[in-house]
This record gives sequence, C-alpha cells and structure tokens, in this order.
Amino acid sequence: MADDSRHTDRPEEEVPGGRTTRREILRKAGAGSLLVVYGGATAKTSAAAVPQFRGRQLKETLRIVQWSHFVPAYDKWFDNVYVKRWGQANDTEVLVDHINVTDIPARAAAEVAAQSGHDLFFFLSPPAAYEDQVIDHKDIVQQVSKKRGKMKDLAHKATYNPRTKKYFAFSDNYVPDPANYRTDLWGEIGLKPTSWDIVLKAAPKLRAMGNPIGIGMSNELDSNMAMMAMMMCFGSFIQNKDQRVVLNSKETVAVLKFARELYRQGMSNEIFAWTPASNNQAFLAGRLSLAMNAISITRSAELLNPELAAKIELLPIPKGPRGQLGLEHVMGAYVIWKFAKNKRMAKKFLVDLETKYIGAFENSKFYNFPSWPASVSNIKRRLERDPAKPAGKYTILGEIADKHTLNPGWPGYSNAAIDEIFNTFLIPQMFAEVAQDKRTPEDAARAYDRKFREIFQKWRNQKKL
Repeated sequence: MADDSRHTDRPEEEVPGGRTTRREILRKAGAGSLLVVYGGATAKTSAAAVPQFRGRQLKETLRIVQWSHFVPAYDKWFDNVYVKRWGQANDTEVLVDHINVTDIPARAAAEVAAQSGHDLFFFLSPPAAYEDQVIDHKDIVQQVSKKRGKMKDLAHKATYNPRTKKYFAFSDNYVPDPANYRTDLWGEIGLKPTSWDIVLKAAPKLRAMGNPIGIGMSNELDSNMAMMAMMMCFGSFIQNKDQRVVLNSKETVAVLKFARELYRQGMSNEIFAWTPASNNQAFLAGRLSLAMNAISITRSAELLNPELAAKIELLPIPKGPRGQLGLEHVMGAYVIWKFAKNKRMAKKFLVDLETKYIGAFENSKFYNFPSWPASVSNIKRRLERDPAKPAGKYTILGEIADKHTLNPGWPGYSNAAIDEIFNTFLIPQMFAEVAQDKRTPEDAARAYDRKFREIFQKWRNQKKL
C-alpha cells in the first residue's frame, strides 16, 4: 500500500496505526503465515489483548472469535493496532481468537451447544440458522445508520429476517468476487473472459497449454459462491423473491449442461476435491488461467511472485444469458450470542468498527468492502491509487461491488434454508454429480429441487420463513 498520509481524505484517527509495509508482511510470512494468504489452509489460533493500564486491571473484558484473514496484514492491524487502541479508549481488555475458515461452523455449533463462549462470533456467510441463539442486532444497525446513512441492500438481505423482523447478524463487510485471469495466456489465444460463452470457447485451448480453468465443484466456500453465481448468470435461482423454491427450471438444466461441458473441455479432476486454499495455490503455482475468487490471489502474488502478479487482471463475473449477476465472495457477519457475557461492549465494538472503517478497508488491501458505503470515503480514488501493476488494476472492484455483487439467496433474503443449503454444499454437489455423469442435468434439477423444498418446509414449520 502507498503511504497515504499526505491525502486529506484519510483522517489519521480513522486509520489507527497507519500502513503495513511490504517488509513487515514478508517478515510475518517468514513466520509461516503465507498459508493463510493462500486461503486459510492452516489452522492458526492466536490471542490479542490490550495491556493493563499501569498495574491495574481493565474494567471490561470482550472476547471475539474470527477467522484468520485471507490477507494477513488485516489480522496484524486488527490485533495489534485497532483492538489495542479501542480497548484502551474503552477501558476494555479485548481477547481475539483466530480460527481456520473451515473450522467456523464446528466452533459455532460447539459454543451454542455449551451455551458459552465468545461475546462476538464472526461468520463468513449469513448465519440465519442461528437466529434463536442470537440477540436482535437492530439497534446496532440503527446506530450505524444514523452516522453513515443507508447500509448496502445486499448486507440488509443477508442479515435480516422479514418474517420475524429480526436482524440475526451484523454485517461489517462484504467481499467482491472478481474473475482473476492471466492476461498473457488469454492474450495468446486472442480472447478475454468477458462472457461464459467465451470462457467455454477458450477452455480447451487453455487446457492444451497446460493452464485449465479453475472453478471448483467441491464442498468448500469458493465452489459454493462460484456455482451459485454461475447459476444466476443463466437465470437459475434457488428461490424467488417470495422465498419459494424455483430450482427445477429450464435455466437450471441449461447451466448444469454448460458447467458439464466446461469441465469436459477445459478443467481437471482436481476441482472435485478442492479446499478453500486450492484455487489460490494452483493459480500462484502458475497452473490456472482463470479463477473466480476474491483478490487474495492477486495480493498473494504481489508478495510471492511480482512477475506473475503483473500478468493477473481482474474482471466482473463473465456474462451469461441472463446477465452478470455475481455473489459476494464472503459476507462478514458478526453475531452476539444470547449467552454472551458482555453484550453492551460487543455492541459498541461493532458500531465503532463500522463507523470508521477506513483502516479495515485499507489494511485488508481492499478485500473488506464496508457494508455502509459511507464508512469509507472516496473508495474509487483509493482503488485508483493502489501501486499494483498494471496501474489501476483494482479500480474495477468498485464496479464489481456496485453492479455485480448480490447476497446468497437473491432475489430473496439469505434465510435459514439458504444457510443450510450453503453450509451443506448442496449446490456444488449438484454440479459435481452432473459433471461426473452421475446424474443427468434434468434429473439433478428435479432431485435437488425436492431436497430444497424439504429444507425450506422444515424452516417454514419453525416460522423462520
């Protein structure tokens, strides 16, 4: 990141601790954190606490659990700068435990089962299934909205239940999901991945060059988002705006046929066993020509292989027959459990974090986009002045965030049924079965439509839909 201290649109108090240098990041990488850059493949748990005030105990204690960020600079800033300064200002010892992205569901379930754990728990997808275990976060949303105006519609739809009128989570950020592609490889065949038809046309040529398309069909986060987004581009949806299952459609059959052909023409068997780290690792190893992922790929390349980084460009999701309807890569969603011991300070922490979000935005290297856009001033200018090569690489993120990023379950809300479908990875399983010829597209659309209707009915019986 460039030193922005000379810019008047970046108040010093909004970015406690300033920038993290490349040397500092590399020093951290030397300690073994680059596996986290690759996608959180290594479970790392650490704690960050505010020191005591000159021999006396701090008045409050706040316990937070959250993921090991895909961009390690964010954790360094959050733990060592933001948390400590916030804690000192609020006479609070803040303890932060970082966990692997794949461990979040199990840890949440364990805390709920024990009715004991952290005051703030961070999810990477809307945790609607836990609505009965959390407070209503409405007053937090209202406090931030008074200071920063309207929240993004995708954040509202991802954290609000219109049936119960409850905010079951608080979203501080969402992450745009661009297409990461190799300009040198695509340049050789004279194409650019602006539509899914072009991707399919290019796929066999790129695979023949030893650089297949890298889009997963596995039980993991990236596969979930990529397959759901591809569906939307073809006009295929899990539910409609009234939260009724509409999967069994000609559009779903069409997208399943397309994905099967894309796999046959230009992908490899590895996509069926990928973890959240796999497409990052394969891309950084120089093996992939295209991946749907957040900017962790490009940011990692800038640290590890600047020559490769200069060949990686970003684009919105390829256009399909029904447009370019993408999903956020992840949705940052904090919850305060009903059994949390310090609800008051947990609420204050979230309000303060979101209302001055510049530090989070910049120390995440533009990974975390604010759920309240006004919480970061001049986003476009900040993206434009990033020193990455080619110049202006990250400017496109603004367009992707504004025009091509929607919530899981769109055009409806991210309800408990969508949460269950997401966390049981039924969408990538459906695609994998068709690609591996275990089901026909027509049979898969019918079978999974039935499964989804059962899930929706279960939650409807619980009066959550």
